[in-house]
Amino acid sequence: MLLLQVFTLIYLTSVCAAQDGTTISSLDETTPVPATTYNPPEPSLQLTSAFSEVFTSETVVLKCSISSSSGWTFIWEKDGKRLSQNTDISFHDSELTITANSIDLSGKYACRGEEQGKGRSSKNSQPIVVRVNANNPKLTLSRSPNFDRFYPGESISFTCNIDVTSAWEYQWYKDGAQITDANVNTYKIDSLKPSDKGQYHCKVQRGKGPFYESDKKSVQVDEPPVPTLSLETPWSDVFLTEVLKFNCRVPSADWTLAWYKDQKDLSKEGPSLEIPSVEQNNGGEYTCKARLKSRGVTSGSSNSKVITVHDKPKPVLTRSPAFSPMYPGESITFTCTVDMYSGWEYEWYHNGVEQQSSSSKTIAVGPVTLDGSGRYQCLAKRGQLRTDYSDPVSLDVSDPPKPILKLLSPWSDVYENEVLKFSCEVSSSEWTVTWHRDQNLIANENGLELNIAAAKVSDRGEYSCKAHQKHRGVSSASSNTSTVSVYDKLPTPTLSRDLSFSPMYIGETVKLKCTVSVSSGWSYHWYKDGNNLNKSGKELSINLTLSDRGKYSCKAKRGEKTSTGPSNELQLDVREIPVPLLSPKTQWLDVFPSESVQLSCRMEGSSGWTFIWYKDSKEYHEGSVTNSEAEGILSISQASSSHRGKYRCSGKLTGRTVSSARSSPVELTVYDKLPTPALSRDPIFTPMFTGETVKLKCTVNVSSGWSYHWYKDGNNLSSFGEELDISLTLSDNGGYSCEARRGEKTSTGRSKETQLDVRGYFYIFSDIIVKFQMENQTSHCCRIPRVNVSSGWKYVWYKDSNPLKSSENFHQIASAKTSDSGSYKCRVERQTPTTFSSESGDVELKIDERPKANIVLLTSWSEVFSTDSLKLQCDVMGSSDSWNYTWYKEGINVSQSPSSKYKVTPNNDPEQSSYTCEGIRNERPLFSVRSDSYRTKNLLLKRRILLSISGCLFFGIIAVFIGCVTLRICRKP
Repeated sequence: MLLLQVFTLIYLTSVCAAQDGTTISSLDETTPVPATTYNPPEPSLQLTSAFSEVFTSETVVLKCSISSSSGWTFIWEKDGKRLSQNTDISFHDSELTITANSIDLSGKYACRGEEQGKGRSSKNSQPIVVRVNANNPKLTLSRSPNFDRFYPGESISFTCNIDVTSAWEYQWYKDGAQITDANVNTYKIDSLKPSDKGQYHCKVQRGKGPFYESDKKSVQVDEPPVPTLSLETPWSDVFLTEVLKFNCRVPSADWTLAWYKDQKDLSKEGPSLEIPSVEQNNGGEYTCKARLKSRGVTSGSSNSKVITVHDKPKPVLTRSPAFSPMYPGESITFTCTVDMYSGWEYEWYHNGVEQQSSSSKTIAVGPVTLDGSGRYQCLAKRGQLRTDYSDPVSLDVSDPPKPILKLLSPWSDVYENEVLKFSCEVSSSEWTVTWHRDQNLIANENGLELNIAAAKVSDRGEYSCKAHQKHRGVSSASSNTSTVSVYDKLPTPTLSRDLSFSPMYIGETVKLKCTVSVSSGWSYHWYKDGNNLNKSGKELSINLTLSDRGKYSCKAKRGEKTSTGPSNELQLDVREIPVPLLSPKTQWLDVFPSESVQLSCRMEGSSGWTFIWYKDSKEYHEGSVTNSEAEGILSISQASSSHRGKYRCSGKLTGRTVSSARSSPVELTVYDKLPTPALSRDPIFTPMFTGETVKLKCTVNVSSGWSYHWYKDGNNLSSFGEELDISLTLSDNGGYSCEARRGEKTSTGRSKETQLDVRGYFYIFSDIIVKFQMENQTSHCCRIPRVNVSSGWKYVWYKDSNPLKSSENFHQIASAKTSDSGSYKCRVERQTPTTFSSESGDVELKIDERPKANIVLLTSWSEVFSTDSLKLQCDVMGSSDSWNYTWYKEGINVSQSPSSKYKVTPNNDPEQSSYTCEGIRNERPLFSVRSDSYRTKNLLLKRRILLSISGCLFFGIIAVFIGCVTLRICRKP
């Protein structure tokens, strides 16, 4: 800057000098100057350097000028003494340069000019005092504020102070590097940055003088101390109502600490922040800042603490290993996990009872025992906070699964050479198996199956297996055992039946059971009467029919080779269910009021029945019923009309499902009053003859069981019974009656009397009369001429002395045949103690064959072409009698005419039917045998065809004959 000013001054001076010279030159050339008195000019001395008071080594430049003319040389003086040039002083033209190397150069400097060639001098210029200071200027650097440490954002001001006031030029430096645009005695940084840290100093210069350098000032610009935020409470994942404490620290106590959450000022200051009861809105990112209030400095945010507020947590309980079940002797570890924090203390519970507390989230249980089974839970706690219980985790500790031994072969009792096969079932494929017989290990057998292809007696014993899980070191207890017996001989099956009743009845079911008490796995085969029934099964259930009667046996088989012998035999006696026999127990079923009745229902040949009574098809529960083993009795003590009806009964076997059909009905009739006995006699001849026997019979046609008492002429005969036989004597003449009684109370009145007329003995005789009543019948009649001689005769008929079946007084032959010809007679007799009999004379009977009718065709061949009708004639062969005739078409009477002829036309016989005829007359024989049938079908047509053919043949022959004659005639020479 100083140099610029110097150069500007020189330039302006030169311009002015040039203008003055021109002007002068112009005057000299144009205007003559008149002679004047010389007045020496006074030079003008100017300080062209910046300062007259200088310091060592500075330069002072003085310039002397005379403005009115040119061509001057200048002489320089110091304190009135002319100067000569040396190392400190030099002058050139109008300038004097003083190099202030010592204070001796201080003084008053002036100049005067000497005009060249004229010898004239100017006046001395006014002096300029040059002062050379013995000491260089004292330069001090100050700063404000003068803090030892500055923080970004603060301002700082540097001042470069020099004890000599002058036009100093200033330069500022930081860490030896010039700071541009800083050229005043102060340098200010409005907002410090860490990069402003360093050593600052200043330099001053005047003009082209030397630089004077201040001492250095260090500026320490540091970031404000970042406070350290710590969480005094031990967790950042907090839960509602917990206490939360923070602490914020800075190295110096000058700082004030402010608190922030989520970058928002909480308007709280101090080294600590406490939240005594956490709420949900207290979650967030917490920081603190340090403030230097006196300087307006705020630090950056401290490290942050993110606080998460949770609801009360619930721990998760897991276990390892997760085997289920666990087996005694194994170990297990439970882990209680709270995902939100790891600094919990844990309480452990088994079946709701606290077991222990620990700071570890795992707990080992082992070796486990059966008592260790149950529900395990945990909870976590910190401070006063306790979580909820975890969900329970079940631990099932059980003995290793007992393997299940199964006998795969169908039986455990085997016979030599049969197959034995076992399987050992375990819960999973992780188990291996060992086999044992009688607690002894069977070598080289470790599969899940044990096979013995051919059993021996030495293989008998108790088999078992054990399961082993090698990777867990667990062995099970022995399985169930299977005892195997090996026999050397086959058993005999036993046959039994569930019902031992005998007999059995159809419809019942009987079960036969075939058992073999040794071993098992048998299949059973059944036999009846030695024949295979093709039925199998241990039991044979038979719904019995009559065909099931017989002897039953069974056999047992198993495998392909093993078969027992036959069992014992059981006989099944199967019968129809008997129908009960219903009968009156009392003597009669026709009773009278107040009489008693008893009905008996019996099962013949069987016992164990109970009986059910029915009246008119409905169960009957009145009366008194008593049951015994084979009989039921229904008692009615006093009969009345309400007891009338049909009674039945059925039986039911006690303890069995057998029920019989109902018995046949027994009808009980109860009468309203007592009957009157009827008296009859046999024979009823009147008169009777001594020596004959008569039988009187007293009957009561109502009910039965009567006893009879006889009376003659009103007197008791002391005879009893329904009949009274009397071998007649003349003293037996009289009137007879009877009376019927039954029981103790029932008695009828007396019957009407019958009169016996007894006479002396006589003989009778008989003859035979033969009478023909019908043409096709023959009747013989045998009669006794003296009809008034009693009756009661018996008739016996004979043909050719052989008795016939007829027993009436006539013998009739309904349709006589020639074989009925012969000699007939009859015999009469009456059976009494003395037999009266007589035979008739013989009567000869001759029976001839009946004549037969015959049909003859009357229509001749010649009438074939002249008529459409046929004439038939009926003749009775071999008879000269006069006959009438009856014609039949297809067996139906079509004409009854005396004529023997019958005409058949297309009108009365369009279908040309079959005809028969017979002869009839009023004398014997009354009719002939019917003729053979005669069929008229197509008879006329057939005849016409035959005649036409015959005619053709005839005329053909004629034509041939004529032709031959003609040919013969024509061929004659």
